[in-house]
Amino acid sequence: MHFMHIDALDLNLLRLFDAVYSARSVSRAAESLGLTQPAASHGLGRLRTLLQDALFVRAPGGVAPTPRADRLAVAVRAALRTLQQALDEPERFDPAASSKRFRIHMSDIGEGRFLPPLMARLGELAPAVGIETLPLLQADIGGALDSGRLDFAFGFLPQVKDTQRTLLLKDRYIVLLREGHPFVQQRTRAGAALLEALRRLEYVAVRTHADTLRILHLLKLDDRVRLTTEHFMVLPAIVRATDLAVVMPRNIARGFVEEQGGYAIVEPAFPLRNFSVSLHWSKRFEADPAHRWLRQVMTDLFAEA
Repeated sequence: MHFMHIDALDLNLLRLFDAVYSARSVSRAAESLGLTQPAASHGLGRLRTLLQDALFVRAPGGVAPTPRADRLAVAVRAALRTLQQALDEPERFDPAASSKRFRIHMSDIGEGRFLPPLMARLGELAPAVGIETLPLLQADIGGALDSGRLDFAFGFLPQVKDTQRTLLLKDRYIVLLREGHPFVQQRTRAGAALLEALRRLEYVAVRTHADTLRILHLLKLDDRVRLTTEHFMVLPAIVRATDLAVVMPRNIARGFVEEQGGYAIVEPAFPLRNFSVSLHWSKRFEADPAHRWLRQVMTDLFAEA
């Protein structure tokens, strides 16, 4: 019994076989593939030798398949169709029909600021698409993006290197206080005088946001921290109920002021106060249509003009 290893087979021979089987003519098959008839005849001869079967015999108006060709045709056509679908797949992504789940690194404060408008937009464009936030240490983000464990990383991530990225917005750190705080009522200071006056405040700090801790340290305010928490989103209630101050991003603080009221913003000339929020992804997925689509959605939503 003759067996042929697939390594000996040229994919173009299968395309030729399928074309001849469909057209029942070597000349018409050659024309459909853009080949000369001698080239098609030569290819068909190679396939006959490899399979040790005539495959096609002369018949009125062209050729007729042998029983071996009839059996082979079903498998060849299915294989070519599967391969074509796989090759076409990167060009297709239908958000309205997709149920893909994306994993995004965000801090808790990023979740509060960016997830509500993102989920509202997805509800309009892609109601079955899911989002899972997966907060990681900055040192682990690059590897998670490259491996596909993480699809995107969102935020101020200066330690994340060698990724594709797009700038979304620029922000700065400010001090948030409750409205009516004595410091706000008495404030007539600026510059160095304002920074010095900050020493009279007491602070709540967030352990997971190293840059705000670094600012307090540079201002020599470590001894003025009265409360350290794990998450940013508890801060508005704490600030509103106490005289504690918090260092936080201005865009987030403005949201509290506009949506809830009862807060005041102080903007000292902090060291390290300016920062940028970017969207990061792996070069591996640069051309992936689903990634491209969600990148565009987030850019449209959050990128500053």
